[in-house]
Amino acid sequence: MPRKRFRVGRSTTGLGLFAIAEITKGATIAVYGGERISTDVAAAREKRGARYIFEIDKNWSIDGSPRSNLARYANHSCRPNAEADLVRGKMILRAIRRIRPDEEITYDYGKEYFDLFFGPTKCLCVKCTERRRKPKRSKPKRRKPSGAKKPLPAKRGKRPPRSNPAERQFTAKQ
Repeated sequence: MPRKRFRVGRSTTGLGLFAIAEITKGATIAVYGGERISTDVAAAREKRGARYIFEIDKNWSIDGSPRSNLARYANHSCRPNAEADLVRGKMILRAIRRIRPDEEITYDYGKEYFDLFFGPTKCLCVKCTERRRKPKRSKPKRRKPSGAKKPLPAKRGKRPPRSNPAERQFTAKQ
């Protein structure tokens, strides 16, 4: 039996799936398991609050609610390191880049799920929370040289702009 390359552990958003050993790009990480249900049944379960429904196609979905489905612990990220892929009727998580030990395994849940459960500003992935924490950089204010009360001389060949709009009109008519 192959040794598992991941564990369930505490994440910033609750529980998450973490790599134990290095996972190479393209490697299968886990199979998203659970009861195969029709899309109508899935919609009814989602209305009651089911969060682990994975839509396979327009007719079928997988209810990944059982805790034995370890792939359900993979959290959302706007910059994921894995992707969900349908292979022979099974939904798998596959690494899209090298995943280092103790790195959280994440994939993009998709716009529909995001809109249904999170809303537009509720993303808690590491990248989005870092973006919200960073203060917006304002442009540095241009400082006047100390002790200078006169305006700086104009560049060669150009006249300084006139401050009075009437003067500008007068000079334009001449």
